[in-house]
Amino acid sequence: TVPKTLNKTKTTAEVKGRQVFGVPLLVSVQQTGEPLPPCILRALVYLRTECLDQLGLFRKPGLKSRIQHLREMVESDPDGFTYEGQSAFDVADMVKQYFRDLPEPLFTSKLCETFLHIYQYFPKDQQLLAAQAAILLLPDENREALRTLLFFLRDVVSCVDQNQMTPTNVAVCLAPSLFHLNTIKRESNAARSGHRKYSLGRPDQRDLSENLAATQGLAVMITEAQRLFQLPEFWPEQSFIEDSSEGGDEELEERRNGLQLRTQQLLSDARDRSGCWENHWAPENVELAFKKMSDGCPLWMWRGSVEVDAPQQDLLHRLLRDQQLWEANLRRADVIQTLSKDTEVYRYTLQCQAHDLGSQPPQENLLLRTWQADPSCGPLYLSSTSTEMPEVQVEGVRPLVHCCLYLLEATGAIKTRLTHLCRTDPRGRSPEWHSKVSGHLLASGLLAIRDSFRADYKETKI
Repeated sequence: TVPKTLNKTKTTAEVKGRQVFGVPLLVSVQQTGEPLPPCILRALVYLRTECLDQLGLFRKPGLKSRIQHLREMVESDPDGFTYEGQSAFDVADMVKQYFRDLPEPLFTSKLCETFLHIYQYFPKDQQLLAAQAAILLLPDENREALRTLLFFLRDVVSCVDQNQMTPTNVAVCLAPSLFHLNTIKRESNAARSGHRKYSLGRPDQRDLSENLAATQGLAVMITEAQRLFQLPEFWPEQSFIEDSSEGGDEELEERRNGLQLRTQQLLSDARDRSGCWENHWAPENVELAFKKMSDGCPLWMWRGSVEVDAPQQDLLHRLLRDQQLWEANLRRADVIQTLSKDTEVYRYTLQCQAHDLGSQPPQENLLLRTWQADPSCGPLYLSSTSTEMPEVQVEGVRPLVHCCLYLLEATGAIKTRLTHLCRTDPRGRSPEWHSKVSGHLLASGLLAIRDSFRADYKETKI
């Protein structure tokens, strides 16, 4: 079942006034689409490219006053701060503090003990399979953050000859921050306090066992980072690839006709103000809503609208041909095949910052798209859906775009109301992630398109 939405999540209110430290992973993903805050990703990239030869990286402490200053600078200007020239040990300690300050452990409060028990009680030859299964239970945002961190730590230990940091050494330094072991101890001690008394100065055997399991488990996870995020061997075999036909002219024409029919329905949905659409909280003058569909697919249809200071024709051209001006992660865009004056097969590739750490493959979209550029023939729009072309080699993960429509309605001489409808399966994410994150990302995309015109039309008015 599709989970209930929260029009405005509690976490958003709780972290008001903070941008990085103490902000839940989910809120960070909603804001940026990245597995970790971009400023933390840049810290990892800096350590990976400049500091892997530093003896005792993550073990040697940084200077407390400098670390605090670093935190304050990152918190006050997360997008603009650069780590160039910073001490490797200060940055490494700041990264540890980021994970320590998360509202709940990276492994989540619910699953922390599960991971600890795997490395406490399971036979060694069963631990990898059990960990793979437990990782599937993590929320998507936690799993992707964990993958990013483990791939980075794998690179750290690959330079052991220079930095003397083995998987175990790294795990000793990071396990308390990732598992929030002190919190677990306090909670478990409180639960056990009524059952037995503790001798002063004598460590509790269960705490020692959990510390050892966390260290050994994290060391194994760093070593097995590549295999850890593969489906377990016991997973039932099935094809995850969409039915791919030969993609000949007849097939393409059929898809083109289907896109035209779907576009007419989407144009109706874009203007629909009936009760089947539920309003959702959104930032900065964006109107956001979603609709639950009844076609068996659990993904919702999202709809967002924003006012753009640009004429219709200029806005349509920007959507069609200037994606690099509003899509920060765009790495490649090209027209694969022109079918008519208003229909084409279009490919573009997005590459998030986590790609620089080797943990996230590029996202490649191959779309059949059509548009209406003449206002005298009806509303201006750009409509697209995923397609297949066997001759086009896949270069990354291909999301499944069920439908995507941009509707452009003039509201003044140089003002356009831009409405975006989208229903996309990004692959590898749960319906819960889709309900909590997709709408925020759609709103961010609309704001990026709007803001790409602000400099242009300020100059024109002057």
